[in-house]
Amino acid sequence: MATVKKTALIYCENQFGLMDGKTAAGLVRHSETYTIVGVIDSSLAGKDAGEELDDKRNYIPIFANLDEALEQLPKIPSCYIYGKAPLDARISIPERLLILEAMEKGMDIINGLHEFFSEDREFIEMAAQCGIQIKDIRKPPNLKDLHVFTGQISKVNVPVIAILGTDCACGKMTTAVELNQTLNNLGIKSIMVATGQTSLMQGSMYGVAMDALISQFVIGEIENSVIQSFENESPDIILVEGQSAVSHPAFMSSIGILKGSMPDGIILQHPPGRKFRCDFPHLAMPNVESEIKLIEAISQSTVMAITLSHENLTDEEILKVIKDYETRLKLPTTDVLTHGCQKLVQILGKHFPKLAQKIKLGNLEKIPVLATR
Repeated sequence: MATVKKTALIYCENQFGLMDGKTAAGLVRHSETYTIVGVIDSSLAGKDAGEELDDKRNYIPIFANLDEALEQLPKIPSCYIYGKAPLDARISIPERLLILEAMEKGMDIINGLHEFFSEDREFIEMAAQCGIQIKDIRKPPNLKDLHVFTGQISKVNVPVIAILGTDCACGKMTTAVELNQTLNNLGIKSIMVATGQTSLMQGSMYGVAMDALISQFVIGEIENSVIQSFENESPDIILVEGQSAVSHPAFMSSIGILKGSMPDGIILQHPPGRKFRCDFPHLAMPNVESEIKLIEAISQSTVMAITLSHENLTDEEILKVIKDYETRLKLPTTDVLTHGCQKLVQILGKHFPKLAQKIKLGNLEKIPVLATR
């Protein structure tokens, strides 16, 4: 029985298509939970969300404000999603007033920040008056439900692939979602384990917002999510969404993913047009080679392929980067949003023969791919 999606309006003022608007972007591109009916960002009002992100119209309008959205939409959406992911993770006074207004209109509130709306007295009172619900995606499980590492990950006998990156907000989740969909379309049962708030909002059945966990339980929660997906779904492959970067001085997330999931292979996402770390303008970006060395030095796995973010680059520049990486590093390289997942599927089949046997070869040829000559 198909799940009925709730309609949702996403708030992303002045950030849609930018780094701190990654939650909104992820939901506009893909959601199994919500039907996105609009985005609020006055700097892009009147435009199409799909065209702003990927130059492909998806008929999701961008509105100047909440009033305009509710005037133009045929009915009030079921949910109001706070779609920004700022480093300080706090809402402003104007944003607070908009959330209260959305509640008054009867919209449930979906929040991905570390600031929990369901523990805010004013929000609690308004939610009760309006008969709506508040859902804090990053709220960690109760202590009794948390897991420490057990070593039971060793019983997972299907490939586990981690999609790591060289920085935050560089496309790891997008690549994981695209690859997961492609594999399933080819007859491979692929399960994606979420590790962040956006992919959980999108509808991932397994995973946890790991940056909200007490450090003692991070590795165990990742291990448990992989084990649960393996035991409950009997998949052919498990993809684990990455967070931040192993080399990033501000975050430990990727190390927890490497330890907890013990991946059989790694796909590395990189934004070659980015000069400085996301939200850290004084920290220069690492290069792909240094990140690969670091990942392979602290894990028992190897980097199998490189995927790219095309931010700040033209199509011609991306093609040059692809050719350069494949020549120098001898690793298949692609931008999945532009060129598809064919190279990734091929390298997975090469490394894991059981997967290759299950791929519907006729369908493989239909996956978009652009020659890199």
